[in-house]
Amino acid sequence: MRVVCLVPSLTEALAVSLPGVLVGATDWCSHPAGLDVIRVGGTKNPDVARIVALAPDLVVANEEENRVPDLAALRAAGLGVLVTEVRDVPQAFRELARVLEACGAPVRPRWLDEAQDAWAALSPPSRRVTAVVPVWRRPWMVLGRDTFAGDVLARLGVDHLYTGHTERYPRVTAEELRAAAPDVVVLPDEPYRFTADDGPEAFAPLPCALVGGRHLTWYGPTLGEAPRVLGAAVRAALGGRPGD
Repeated sequence: MRVVCLVPSLTEALAVSLPGVLVGATDWCSHPAGLDVIRVGGTKNPDVARIVALAPDLVVANEEENRVPDLAALRAAGLGVLVTEVRDVPQAFRELARVLEACGAPVRPRWLDEAQDAWAALSPPSRRVTAVVPVWRRPWMVLGRDTFAGDVLARLGVDHLYTGHTERYPRVTAEELRAAAPDVVVLPDEPYRFTADDGPEAFAPLPCALVGGRHLTWYGPTLGEAPRVLGAAVRAALGGRPGD
């Protein structure tokens, strides 16, 4: 089986579960470290000709990460394309199982069962807190409706304030975000790389939780540790809340 993957989190899942099956991945497919495959451009601008030249049996994509015209061009070239959709945690597990099966996995990998068990074992949070979750700066963009990351946070007792917005990633000014007065601002390090020196100053004096994008937005092997790691980051920002 020869697979090209255009989704960083699925690339990691395939690489750790089916060593040798990947022949191509995007420039943004950063994990696992040292992944040695042909790079085929970005998630939004893949090199279709290079992918075709690799003669994969399957191209794995995602309806949010990848563009319809690129996927159509791959299909027109005669390649099989599997398109995933992930809007919440249960769907992530279903789609991971579907991708791994389509790529020839003889059994479910242990990490997938362990990750599913970790989420199933979550106790209902003793209290809920509100958040805004910027994902970009210049212009400011935040999590809106129907996102995987939003569902991840909700299951940890963190309700982001734009979940009812008509857009999935609305543009909102920093002034409006501050005025919304969330309990916490959650700042991931991707797609925009928020850091201690780039992001929190825009929301002072609101508490900010700096989190890894792989734990908040990736659906792959990091799913197993995401509840613990994200929960700890939010609790630290809030001085022990939520759940304590």
